[in-house]
Amino acid sequence: MTVRRRGVLASLEPLTRRLGHDFARPQLLEQALTHPSAASPARPDNQRLEFLGDRVLGLVIAEALIAAHPHEAEGGLAPRYNALVRRETLAEIAEAIGIGEALRLGRSESTSGGRRKAAILADAMEAVIAALYIDGGLDAARAVILAEWGPRIGSAGAAPVDAKTRAQEWAQARALSPPVYTLDHRGGPDHAPRFTVSAALSTGERATGTARSKKQAEQAAAAALLALIAPEETEE
Repeated sequence: MTVRRRGVLASLEPLTRRLGHDFARPQLLEQALTHPSAASPARPDNQRLEFLGDRVLGLVIAEALIAAHPHEAEGGLAPRYNALVRRETLAEIAEAIGIGEALRLGRSESTSGGRRKAAILADAMEAVIAALYIDGGLDAARAVILAEWGPRIGSAGAAPVDAKTRAQEWAQARALSPPVYTLDHRGGPDHAPRFTVSAALSTGERATGTARSKKQAEQAAAAALLALIAPEETEE
C-alpha cells in the first residue's frame, strides 16, 4: 500500500525536496509523472502538462539568456537557447533530479528501460515545470528552472555553433552544396538504440558518426567530416 504524507505520495518526497516546492495540489505532480502507458480514466497522462511546460521553460530560458548575455545579438542567443531547451538537456536534468525513478510507467515501458529514455524523461521534465507553474505560478517554475539550468545559462565562452551548421557554412563559403546526411544503420535494443549516419559532400568526401539518436549521429558525422576536410573548423 502506498503511503501519503502531507498530501504527497511518500515515494515522491525525494523529488519534491529537490524541487523545493510544497505542492498545494500534489495531484499535479502525480499527473506530470504519468506516462501515457500508465494512464487511465482516473489517472490522466502528462501530455497536456508537457505542452504547457515547454512554453514556460522557453520563456524563462529566453528571459535568463537576455539577462546573462546583455550584449549578445539574436544570432548568438538562438544557438544558446536551442542547446538549453533541447531534448537531451531536458533528459539530463530530469535524470539528475530523480524524475526517472518517480515516473509512472506501464509495464512494457518500465521493462524496456523507459525510465532512462531521453524522450520520456524530457517530456516529464516539461510536465513537472507546468505542474510547478499551475500550482505556484511563474515564480515557482522560474525558481526551479534557474536552479537546475543556472550553470548552463551563465557558462562563459562564445555562443555554441553546432557541427552541422559549421559544416554547412564551410561548404557554402566554397560554393558547394550542403552536406547530405544518410542513415546507414540503426541497431541496439529499443531502450538504447544506436544510429549510424554518414555525411557526404558533392566533392566526394564522406564521414560517419554514431550516437543514441539520429540527430546526435548527424552531429557526430558532421564533426567527423569537418575533421577530415578542415581540421581548423573543429576548434572551439
